[in-house]
Amino acid sequence: MTIHPLQTADSDHVLAELRRVFATGRTRPLDWRLTQLRGIERFVDEREPEIAAALAEDLGRSPAEAWLGDVASSKAEAVYARKHVKKWMRGQRQSLPLAQLPGRAWVQYDPLGVVLVIGPWNYPLYLSLAPLVAAVAAGNCAVVKPSELAPATSALLARLLPQYVDPHAVRVVEGDAAVTQELLAAGFDHALFTGGTEIGKKIMAAAAPTLTPVTLELGGKSPVIVAADADIDVAARRIAWVKLLNSGQTCIAPDYVLADHRIVDALVGKIVANLRDFRLGEADPKLPIVNQRQFDRLASLINATDGRVVTGGRSDNATLRIEATVIVDPPPTDPVMADELFGPLLPIVTVESVEHAVQFVNSRPKPLALYVFTSSGPRGRDLVNRIPSGGAVINHVAMHCLVPSLPFGGVGASGMGAYHGRWGFETLSHRRAVLAKTAKPDPRLLYPPYTQRALNIMRRLF
Repeated sequence: MTIHPLQTADSDHVLAELRRVFATGRTRPLDWRLTQLRGIERFVDEREPEIAAALAEDLGRSPAEAWLGDVASSKAEAVYARKHVKKWMRGQRQSLPLAQLPGRAWVQYDPLGVVLVIGPWNYPLYLSLAPLVAAVAAGNCAVVKPSELAPATSALLARLLPQYVDPHAVRVVEGDAAVTQELLAAGFDHALFTGGTEIGKKIMAAAAPTLTPVTLELGGKSPVIVAADADIDVAARRIAWVKLLNSGQTCIAPDYVLADHRIVDALVGKIVANLRDFRLGEADPKLPIVNQRQFDRLASLINATDGRVVTGGRSDNATLRIEATVIVDPPPTDPVMADELFGPLLPIVTVESVEHAVQFVNSRPKPLALYVFTSSGPRGRDLVNRIPSGGAVINHVAMHCLVPSLPFGGVGASGMGAYHGRWGFETLSHRRAVLAKTAKPDPRLLYPPYTQRALNIMRRLF
């Protein structure tokens, strides 16, 4: 696929067109918003075979994983927003102090205008459509810029999405990083980016000259803490399952495991067994990696580790595939413990206690997600409270992302801002304060010149 980057004038033209559409008020009514949300639902329902084929071409993903990772999740976001957006749009009455009576006050949610959605390659449909759901639910026009690293899905969105949503108000713009920079330079009312931390820094810098607000959904090394009292069978099964999804190329995948020394051997054995069992019947046990650059990075991490490789480790440069690889007790300075892995590698580190696990995680940048396995409810909540992270799950992995009523976002280096459900609606709305006063009464004492008596009264009132 040949990518023709936009010129600056083209970006400005796209934005100007959408601003004209927004200025007509076309996107504000509830009916328009509901129509777009239903359109997104129909798109993922009716086009699931084409979506699955595009994801297979881009990422080697199976139809089942395409449905779970991109189709079902996108539809759930649209359905939830459609059922609740009428309530979200209502103004929220606020009480007034005595000095402001008579009057009424409320907060209303106004659309921002034109929103830019910059999608990633790893879940190129879901992570383009979920922000779009928030944008149209809030009554905005939008530009969706899919990732050029998932060209088949990008082309599918450009070709088919306009058939399901208002093409005058929602545009799909394809292109590479230069196109993203041109779009950001045009000056949108909000930009939502999903991707890596280093690129997130560039997005924020590019948005700064136009003071474009940004929501950055980034990454980080999301840890799993397995306490001695955890259900080891369940923990191993759930960790292995999510680690295999999309070949581990998931921002909230378990990046490394901190396991209590009393159960670490059993946990390692069960994770290895599950990784093997989940791949039974596959023609090739190795997992597809998105491109040569990512393949080379992951292969070099395996070759450089000082940890003990207990399963996997093999790769095939010709097919860009790598085995699910478990690395036991790499040192804290090991390359696999440095940056987000974003692949089918799983370091498992032995710790003396959960207290040591807390110290280990908190000595590093704040992760996008924290996962805790324990049979003790109080212990699980205590660990969540003591370890900052974008989100957290007790006794499972990554499932919080699939709950539309929960905000999804990072903290610190793992991102800023949040969306999903009402949180996305509010992120892409302006919370506008409105005060309505009556013309009467209009006491003279409020206006200068002030007498001492007037000031005494005002001091008591205000």
